[in-house]
Amino acid sequence: MATMVSSAGALLAMLNENHPTLKLYALSNLNAFAQYFWPEISTSVPLIESFYEDEEFSQRQLAALLVSKVFYYLGELNDSLSYALGADTRFDVSEDSDYVRTLLDKAIDEYATLKKKEAESSSAVKIDPRLEAIVERMLEKCISDGRYQQAIGMAIECRRLDKLEEAVTRSDNVHGTLSYCINISHSYVSRREYRQEVLRLLVRVYQKLPSPDYLSICQCLMFLDEPEGVANILEKLLHSEKDDSLLAFQIAFDLVENEHQAFLLNVRDRLPQPRSLSSEQVHPVARDQESAQSGIAAASEDVQMTDGTHASNSNVNEMDPTEAMYADRLTKVKGILSGETSIQLTLQFLYSHNKSDLLILKTIKQSVEMRNSVCHSATIYANAIMHAGTTVDTFLRENLDWLSRATNWAKFSATAGLGVIHRGHLQQGRSLMAPYLPQSGAGGGGSPYSEGGALYALGLIHANHGEGIKQFLRDSLRNTNVESCWEPLLLQVIQHGACLGLGLAALGTADEDIFEDIKNVLYTDSAVAGEAAGIAMGLLMVGTASEKASEMLAYAHETQHEKIIRGIALGIALTVYGREEEADTLIEQMTRDQDPILRYGGMYALALAYRGTANNKAIRQLLHFAVSDVSDDVRRTAVLALGFVLYSEPEQTPRIVSLLSESYNPHVRYGAALAVGISCAGTGLSEAISLLEPLTSDVVDFVRQGALIAMAMVMVQTSEASDSRVGTFRRQLEKIILDKHEDMMSKMGAILASGILDAGGRNVTIKLLSKTKHDKVTAVVGLAVFSQFWYWYPLIYFISLSFSPTAFIGLNYDLKVPRFEFLSHAKPSLFEYPKPTTVPTTTSTVKLPTAVLSTSVKAKARAKKEAEQKINAEKSAGSEILTSATLKGKLSVEKDGDSMQVDSPSEKKAEPEPSFEILTNPARVVPAQEKHIKFLEESRYVPVKLAPSGFVLLKDLRPSEPEVLSLTDAPSSNTASAAGGSAQPAQQGTAAAVDEEPQPPQPFEYTS
Repeated sequence: MATMVSSAGALLAMLNENHPTLKLYALSNLNAFAQYFWPEISTSVPLIESFYEDEEFSQRQLAALLVSKVFYYLGELNDSLSYALGADTRFDVSEDSDYVRTLLDKAIDEYATLKKKEAESSSAVKIDPRLEAIVERMLEKCISDGRYQQAIGMAIECRRLDKLEEAVTRSDNVHGTLSYCINISHSYVSRREYRQEVLRLLVRVYQKLPSPDYLSICQCLMFLDEPEGVANILEKLLHSEKDDSLLAFQIAFDLVENEHQAFLLNVRDRLPQPRSLSSEQVHPVARDQESAQSGIAAASEDVQMTDGTHASNSNVNEMDPTEAMYADRLTKVKGILSGETSIQLTLQFLYSHNKSDLLILKTIKQSVEMRNSVCHSATIYANAIMHAGTTVDTFLRENLDWLSRATNWAKFSATAGLGVIHRGHLQQGRSLMAPYLPQSGAGGGGSPYSEGGALYALGLIHANHGEGIKQFLRDSLRNTNVESCWEPLLLQVIQHGACLGLGLAALGTADEDIFEDIKNVLYTDSAVAGEAAGIAMGLLMVGTASEKASEMLAYAHETQHEKIIRGIALGIALTVYGREEEADTLIEQMTRDQDPILRYGGMYALALAYRGTANNKAIRQLLHFAVSDVSDDVRRTAVLALGFVLYSEPEQTPRIVSLLSESYNPHVRYGAALAVGISCAGTGLSEAISLLEPLTSDVVDFVRQGALIAMAMVMVQTSEASDSRVGTFRRQLEKIILDKHEDMMSKMGAILASGILDAGGRNVTIKLLSKTKHDKVTAVVGLAVFSQFWYWYPLIYFISLSFSPTAFIGLNYDLKVPRFEFLSHAKPSLFEYPKPTTVPTTTSTVKLPTAVLSTSVKAKARAKKEAEQKINAEKSAGSEILTSATLKGKLSVEKDGDSMQVDSPSEKKAEPEPSFEILTNPARVVPAQEKHIKFLEESRYVPVKLAPSGFVLLKDLRPSEPEVLSLTDAPSSNTASAAGGSAQPAQQGTAAAVDEEPQPPQPFEYTS
């Protein structure tokens, strides 16, 4: 029978005995009962410590373990850990107790802190080998127990890459573990250099596998900025089987989605030419491809592309079949990497699926006063955003007189809007804008405002794909310095447009010559041109963190123009894009500056350097400035910048800015609204909508403006069926636009919000992260410059850079779009297009309820009596029309007030809505729909990569059968001709349908 021990006194007394066996017995039992008797044992801690310090005592480690436990219960974790280390193997890491778990956490934290300090400081940090031994034992236990994810987390936190590699290679699902590692390194590794070390290790592990996952390897190599490695993998795949070449095409499309122009061009240029081609034969192909890229020739892309292919085919005859095949595949991959293929397919998709509602624009145009230039311009912006990338300019063609009222900078904006509508129209871009471009040198026959706008438009058309247009824009910019038949003030306008266009076209290429050209404009010290030059320098040098930033900062201190300082401040912020800790010195310098405009630039530098990292240090700094800076501009921008830092974790943003959204300072409230708009863009997040709703009816006009724009950004591509507040918001916008007494600022916000809600023909969303969790450079930069519209309206167009088509586009080996069906396992109404607005419904919805609800029992009886009297009186007069009308009225009032039953007697039972929908390639797939996408079994085509949207290569399981193509090249040529001359037939149809509405019935008198 077990005896109950009620006190540790006897055991403690045995510790004073001389015989070691008695001491051992006492220590063993005290260790077992430590959790019950630790208060008593604590009085004898010095004695037990002396046993541990006695080198000759054989059970030193047991004594250390007992002291460790007592200190643990006393709450002295540091002392407890140091004695646990002394206990060596007696401290059992596999024991499942609070004591062991707490000390292991403490040990791992301690070890991770020391390793981090060692990595960040140049001097070596002394780490206790016993601490290292405990951490290693814990890691080994996790790996042997099969808890690989836990081991990976600890190894990454403790900077033990050797153990990380061991955990990955010993796991039972290496591919799954590797992808888990990649996600962990992006989400939780805060330092850029260490993240790159982890990714390099993962690439090494990937490459050792018998069947490497090339898609993931290439994504890692892109993070590491190693184009050579990507080019080698692509070359290897292109030389392999047909399925491998499909994989190469898929890799190229995935890389293009990340929008890193300089990296993609590096990969493209490193791909080796087919072996049997001589250098003389290579050049014509290259030249043909270059001419295909440039929009100079008026011929359509198809002609140019086939010319290039014929050129290569003539050489194909001279090489062996494998090289001929490689040459063909190489041409395709280069087309994808240059961005041409994806842009062309996106253009065709947006054109063929365009569902923009012209009636919304018509309503806006009619409700806006002609004299109000702000709302006039806002309508032009809304039209451009609504039709971004669709090449549909029907609204402009139908309202040329109205459009011609735009003067000066409004004319600049109206012309630049064409660039947004025709975005990605690389082949016809130049010929489309030809009527507005400078004809000879700087001064043409047209207005300098439309010429400047046209140069800006060219930049928007070729944004991030400017190889073909860069030279033309450079020449236009240089000509403004050489030939100046315009007066200096008007010359600045052309320079302003040319700088913005050049910055967009050469985004992130860090071209030294272009930089010098733009710098020359900056040094003319003219306010308007200088502002654009500052921004353009930043666009050109995105993410290079070059020494040019200090040069720009020095000039910002010299100049007197606020506009130039603001342009330069944003430009400097763009240069440190994504550089994280590397940018800290520059950020510190800018945020401590006396000039509030440079501090404002410092907020953007913080936002862009730590974009999407959710870095605690950056968030802390921004929140500090948001509540402490003396300048409202800086405070507003500090809050807004939180949106950029947190866009990878959108659900966190509303929580972090919720208190700021209730601030007494309207600038802070505005910043909070846009921060939520930027980070939660396209998510339809319920918390974000709840936070923005009260701000849309704020007392301050510009807060309402920011909240309306932010709400549209959050709700883009969210249907009314999935959130009823979308319909409420649309009606709120309509009410604000139609209200004659509404403030101009909020009216402008409502007009822009209408455009953003239906952006890109209702087929695009705002997306700052690609599917592989890589930040989309162009999109983030676009939103950063767009947020400057507070000072300069033409920058609103930069929002078009952040638009991503919500499309699934499946492609076969020839990069054509075959007919291919797949399943959306959700009710069609959840993700359908918004219903087109119609004029009659708006009037009937207002009148019908009043007619029904205003009657009462007494009124019915009186109406019935009067109606009968009238019928009798008017029979002789033969007033047939009136009689039938009153009879109709009589019938409707005789019913029990339910006029709907009378109006629709042939009411059928509503059929239940199907729970799924069959979609046909290419299809619109909105972000919320992606989780419902399933691929059909027994289908002819199988995706190379299971992706629910984007460009997906399809493997043909029945290659012998003839293929049916969905998207042909027809729309692109239609688009070209439509852009050049006539309006699109589809759009004409909708416009005609709107104009040919049946007339309302003749008014008649009805008295009750």
